[in-house]
Amino acid sequence: MSEGGRVNQEGDVVLIHYRDKPMTYARIETIRPDSKKDWFHVTLLLLTIPAQAVTWILKEDYINGNPFTMGGQSMRLEKVERGSGGEGPGDNFQLHGPIAPGKSPKVIAFKKQH
Repeated sequence: MSEGGRVNQEGDVVLIHYRDKPMTYARIETIRPDSKKDWFHVTLLLLTIPAQAVTWILKEDYINGNPFTMGGQSMRLEKVERGSGGEGPGDNFQLHGPIAPGKSPKVIAFKKQH
């Protein structure tokens, strides 16, 4: 893959769109060349319960967010950008830019149901 044109790479989190609607998040585990020129084996860890690993064969443009079809259905990978304001593994992920200055993300407590 061309280093200059690469948007999504191993370790990135992407939002998978199915039929033009957000479906699930995934982490790109590996990107390996296919035997066919300009195609790649992309292993994604779907962040579902339970987590599932899948490998798709995609062109670089598809890996980097251009729409494609799979089984006749429209698909797209959207890069999830890291938000500012955090350090380390607890960083916030944002789809639409950083958190506004002076604002903190809302924390939602999980309450045990009895």
